[in-house]
Amino acid sequence: MSPVAWISLWAILFVATHLMISSRHVRRRLVAALGDDAYRGAYSVVSLGTFIPLVLEFAWHKHAGAMLWNLRGDSPVRWLAWVLMLIALILIVAGLTNPSPAQSFVPAAKGAPHGVLKITRHPTFVGLAMFGIAHMMMNGWVGDLMFFGTFPVLGIVGGMHQDQRKLRELGASYQSLIGATSFFPGAALISGRQKWSRGDTPWAAIGIGAGLTVALVIVHPYLFGGHPLG
Repeated sequence: MSPVAWISLWAILFVATHLMISSRHVRRRLVAALGDDAYRGAYSVVSLGTFIPLVLEFAWHKHAGAMLWNLRGDSPVRWLAWVLMLIALILIVAGLTNPSPAQSFVPAAKGAPHGVLKITRHPTFVGLAMFGIAHMMMNGWVGDLMFFGTFPVLGIVGGMHQDQRKLRELGASYQSLIGATSFFPGAALISGRQKWSRGDTPWAAIGIGAGLTVALVIVHPYLFGGHPLG
């Protein structure tokens, strides 16, 4: 198979296994057979078992396939990509410190949403989607688009999948969370369903995310070659 086909295969396996193992029926049977801790371990093993080959295949065949666009010389697009990366890293860090109650391993939320959950109830998924979109803007090769497109697909489809599973498991309590929050960043705030307060600002995540962004700008050419995000 061609490099693009291999990248596509591992990308599909990575997303498909995530959704399959976390689906209600499969997850319930695996937890019953293995227990919670062993299920989490199996979930991690399968995730790494598909993600590592995906990364390696892309690393060996970066910029494979036809080039559909080339915006590397467009400064406004590059700055937009870095802004998306900054927001993505802040959301991912904030999601790790204040995880969504939709995540498989997070207990049911108690009380009103706070912090980053007022922006989106899926901060980690949204951050991953923005990460992929930022890189897709700067890398118009088919192989690159298949690799980086994995992250928006996982972010959007994974978030929707978790919402549906939690709705079936928790019913009205999770429906209340959906009604009070939004998947799309900022939609609940714009619509007035949520009100932002000073105490909601994830200052630690902003600081860490900004620091990671600066570090990536510096080390990206040495680790990945070429221009940042390229």
